[in-house]
Amino acid sequence: MAALDLSGKRVLITQSSTFMGPVLCKLFAQFGAEVIADERALLDPALPQAIVQAAGRIDVLIANLAIPAPTTPAVQVGDDEWRDAFAHMVDPLPRLIRAVLPQMIQRRSGKILLIGSASALRGMKRTSTYSAARGAQLSYIQAVGVEAAPHNVQINAIAQNFVENPTYFPLEVQANPAFQERLKREVPLGRLVTQQEDAQFAAYLCSDAADCFVGQVFPLCGGWVAR
Repeated sequence: MAALDLSGKRVLITQSSTFMGPVLCKLFAQFGAEVIADERALLDPALPQAIVQAAGRIDVLIANLAIPAPTTPAVQVGDDEWRDAFAHMVDPLPRLIRAVLPQMIQRRSGKILLIGSASALRGMKRTSTYSAARGAQLSYIQAVGVEAAPHNVQINAIAQNFVENPTYFPLEVQANPAFQERLKREVPLGRLVTQQEDAQFAAYLCSDAADCFVGQVFPLCGGWVAR
């Protein structure tokens, strides 16, 4: 991974100040990319197009779209929670891709990577809203990835869980013996995937070395989905 070279690549990273955003911005810049960081939640339907127009040429789009996962039991989930999850994580995705994909098709070159969640790949209690939205993201990426492949544009997704993240796994949680036992019980790797490992894999998928992947979803969760 250390040999990756993203020099000359203009990379747009959404929600750049939350979840995986900061580490992605830092690592992509270290690999030589010109990072265009946008911190906003993309609730305004016109915002994705405006961001892309302002950025100009985009070689790589990192769709980092996330909210803290609700933990409401399914029978108690209301319409507002459901709509909010889809408004933050699902609705912006096709808007971003409609905005950026035409220029990539015209150049016959480009990468789009969704930072998704493995909650869409394995059932979890009290995550019905979140998992449904994450599943919609992955299904969309798989379909559009197949459409874009003949134009030499690669669209894929990372489905992560049990990755170092101050939102879900702050240091005090990681130090809790009960959480350490949970890791041993649920995650074959026996530890959290580091943010650096996650971001390095993202950088690889966005590099010229990864032109063969088409609409693929890569679990990055220490083996959690295999259990």
